[in-house]
Amino acid sequence: MSALLFEQQDGIAILTLNRPEARNAISPEMACRLADAFQRIETDPAIRCAVLTGAGDRAFCAGGDLALMLPLLTGARAPQDDWDRRVLEDPAVMDRSALRRFQLTTPLIAAINGHCLAGGMETMLATDIRIAAEHATFGLPEAKRGLIPFAGALVRLPRQMSHCRAMELLLTGDAISAAEAQAAGLVNHVLPGPEVMPRALEIARRIAANGPLATAQIKRTVLEASGRTLAEGYGLEDRARDIVMASEDAREGPRAFMEKRPARFRGR
Repeated sequence: MSALLFEQQDGIAILTLNRPEARNAISPEMACRLADAFQRIETDPAIRCAVLTGAGDRAFCAGGDLALMLPLLTGARAPQDDWDRRVLEDPAVMDRSALRRFQLTTPLIAAINGHCLAGGMETMLATDIRIAAEHATFGLPEAKRGLIPFAGALVRLPRQMSHCRAMELLLTGDAISAAEAQAAGLVNHVLPGPEVMPRALEIARRIAANGPLATAQIKRTVLEASGRTLAEGYGLEDRARDIVMASEDAREGPRAFMEKRPARFRGR
């Protein structure tokens, strides 16, 4: 069975981390398949939104597999198959699997169905909208094991919550509840477990119905403007405006509204 399931329906890609027996921990195979899936999503114009979740109801993702991935990266385990060798030989795999140094302009929703820890939380920090189960927990326990987060959390977490709260999570390695994560602004909605995926798909359908060129430019501009001066940000906003306003979609949207019919966006 594949470590990552990929399903596509009505313009929405659904990615399921599929190692429930290991709390969906990231193995070399999973990292490679995630990297490939994100590349596929970004280059397929038929995909207008994506949802990332974990198999089962215990964990979204427990982070890097301590028996497979971490020993491979520290040199404690020799590569044994093509997945191992690809992780070691192609640096882009680890970056793209965690959406580091790879810009995914397709909106990405996390349906967090359980524990969201270490590398799993780092991947979550790269998503745009987050729906969490009431029993989910969030944490970056790397320091407890003599390790550090290296899949984006050291950069992203202090930008998504207060500096002091982020440092407490990073330095202690302690976990927080879904309610605490929501209060800190890390997740949008906290729901009973069975309601998480339906809500994520509901939001995904609403996004997929919008102009794909507009949603891509919105996300690209927000990402690229982070850390820039206001003047630089306005320049990026102007660039996005020029691209979108010159498109067929920008003419179709207002026309459909005036004609009281659903818009037929084509992404151009």
